Amino acid sequence: MGLLSNTVSICQFSVVGDMPTENFIEWAGRCLAGHAFQSIEGGSEEQSVGWVHLDDFEACDFEVPDAYARDHYLTFSLRRDRRRIPAGMLKAHMERAEQKFLAEHPGLQRVPKNKREELRDAVRGTLLSRTLPSPATFDAVWDTRNGRLTLATLNSQVIEMFENLFKTSFEGLRLVAVHPMSRAVSVLGEERRQALQQLNRAVNDTVLDQIKDNLWLGWDFLRWLVDRTLNSGAEYRVNQSGPALDGEGFVAYLNDRLVLTGGHEEGTQKITVAGPQDHFDEALAALDTGKDIAEGTLYLEKGEQQWKMTLKGELFQFGSYRCPAVKLEKDALTDRDSERLAVFFERMYVLEEGLQLFDSLLCAFLEERLADDWHPPLAETTPDA
Repeated sequence: MGLLSNTVSICQFSVVGDMPTENFIEWAGRCLAGHAFQSIEGGSEEQSVGWVHLDDFEACDFEVPDAYARDHYLTFSLRRDRRRIPAGMLKAHMERAEQKFLAEHPGLQRVPKNKREELRDAVRGTLLSRTLPSPATFDAVWDTRNGRLTLATLNSQVIEMFENLFKTSFEGLRLVAVHPMSRAVSVLGEERRQALQQLNRAVNDTVLDQIKDNLWLGWDFLRWLVDRTLNSGAEYRVNQSGPALDGEGFVAYLNDRLVLTGGHEEGTQKITVAGPQDHFDEALAALDTGKDIAEGTLYLEKGEQQWKMTLKGELFQFGSYRCPAVKLEKDALTDRDSERLAVFFERMYVLEEGLQLFDSLLCAFLEERLADDWHPPLAETTPDA
């Protein structure tokens, strides 16, 4: 599902590097146009990747800023068209080609290795030319105010493809994943950042090491959320900038589904606890055996509005992120373009408001986690019989 859908899975990046100070919008358009999507429908290529419009995957013209620039947002989508040949079909056609070759060369018992590779390439090329490519798009919105880019996928291969094409398209810029430690730093003041840095277990600043060596941050956060959901109430205050007003109250709690992981002699063991959680008995029992909470279904509520997401604690990615539905008064809109823009801005408003609430919740956790009297919650808690 795309960014304009009420439910979407997202990850976020910081855009780093030197950006032009003049004519930035026009420069961005040229960067997108330089790697715009090229159709392979009439050929035999296996894959094509490039940029298209956010709300029209068949449009790849970036000459007019209105196609990709909306106020302080840059919007575009990665389109990947790919042909797939079923393995069984390839095998059957390959056997026919080999049988035909051996019939034409009766002195041979088997097809020589180099000839077999040649036949495979020919068969594959023929089958690709007969197969229509299947398109897939992955939406992105780049907020140029804070340099944060939101990508609508959690597929690791697509994320890597997106990062590479972005770096190639926007010369001098690259994407850095907003991982748990970097997100924690972004919600804290300078004094608290220094305290957090003392807990940073990574030996260098590479994203991979920052994630791998600081898994404790997501684990502690989710454990704290379970404890707060059970014992301490679920009311918080907005403390980060965004659409919601500073100091507004909201509710946050875990429910429905938790995934716990832990080391085992034969590898990592994963336990999924599903269904409404009244007392988290199964989860608490798993925690007592040394498991950690890797992900959970998080609810955020403000007034009558509700946000729901599957929080991936080890990466701080947001799966199945459902926001309040966008409702527009169509009578007030004069044309389709106005409606399209109104939907986009309303959608970004509720999406960013939910992330603002999450960041406020994270900050509330960090204030407790960085305190001198911090004690791990739910330690040695055995559920009642």
